Amino acid sequence: MRPRTRSDTATMTRARLELCASIRHRTIKMTSLAAPIPRTEVQMELQQILQQYHSAADEFARGDAEPVKKLFSHRDDVTLANPFGPAVCGWKNVSNALTFASSRFRDGAVTSFEPVAEYVGSDLATILETERWSAKVSGRADVTPFVLRVTSTFRREDGTWKLVHRHADPIATPHPDGPLRSLES
Repeated sequence: MRPRTRSDTATMTRARLELCASIRHRTIKMTSLAAPIPRTEVQMELQQILQQYHSAADEFARGDAEPVKKLFSHRDDVTLANPFGPAVCGWKNVSNALTFASSRFRDGAVTSFEPVAEYVGSDLATILETERWSAKVSGRADVTPFVLRVTSTFRREDGTWKLVHRHADPIATPHPDGPLRSLES
């Protein structure tokens, strides 16, 4: 098998972008045992929680985890996977991981949230976004821009939407080494 060239990578990137553009903002119908909520009401509620979530992420970029913590489910099945450590499950572990991660950021901001896809049902929604941040990270003196690929899942709990899963990683570009991209050759 021949090694990939820049041309191969560019072609793959174009193909991925075209595929994503073709599915962007699609909503799929999901079934639920809960009483159905009119689609427009669900979408309005979810849009409101996403605005709160985006505002809370901006606070997080300045070192304050509390607004984000308020949006998370506090149940035992909540999960978090972020660039600062392994995936964790359960509210206590998620809360500790959020506190640690937010303590690594200073003087930051989330400059944009770019939706890639969303899948919305009456009581469960998953959102894929690209987040663009800038912050002082881990004690560095300079504000540094970075991009996160983020999947967030929200669930209706006691009549309100709660974040039950967030996975964020800095992989935002194609790389021929895939999972080995951070290892030196």
